[in-house]
Formats: sequence, structure tokens, C-alpha cells
Amino acid sequence: MKVLTVCGMGFGTSLMMLMTIQEIASKHGKKVEGEATDLGSYKGKPCDLIVASSEIAKQIEAEVPVLAIDNMLDKAAMEAQILPYLEQ
Repeated sequence: MKVLTVCGMGFGTSLMMLMTIQEIASKHGKKVEGEATDLGSYKGKPCDLIVASSEIAKQIEAEVPVLAIDNMLDKAAMEAQILPYLEQ
């Protein structure tokens, strides 16, 4: 699975989300490839899922699912949100 994480600048929040998603995937025996990017650069990048904070997710228009993360600091809540996508 290829995941694109998006934040305002493309390196802080999005990188943290990507690392957490990869950690969660590994815990469940899944492999996630990904890229952290900014809001202005996500279009046209091939992926299976886009993950962003709730505020950023509202601004994303894509043909793949967009997962809005409510609390990036709560790994258990993030795991509950991302797991259904990893199991597809």
C-alpha cells in the first residue's frame, strides 16, 4: 500500500504521521510505502490513500480515500482509524 501524508509545509506533521502509520502497519504485518508532502504538492502523486489532519483533509480533493486524523498524538486512536484501510 502506498500512503501519501499531507500537511501544510510537507515535513513536520506529515512526516510524523507517515512514521506512525508505518509503525502501525508493521505491528500488524503489513508494509506501507509512503511519502510526506505539502498541501500544494499532493496532486498527481500516485497513492492508495491520503492521510492528513482534519483541517488539511477538508482541503484535499482526490480520487482515492482521504483519511482525516483527529488526534495525531493519540497512537491508539490513529491505529483505530488507519487499520480498516490497511486490512483492505
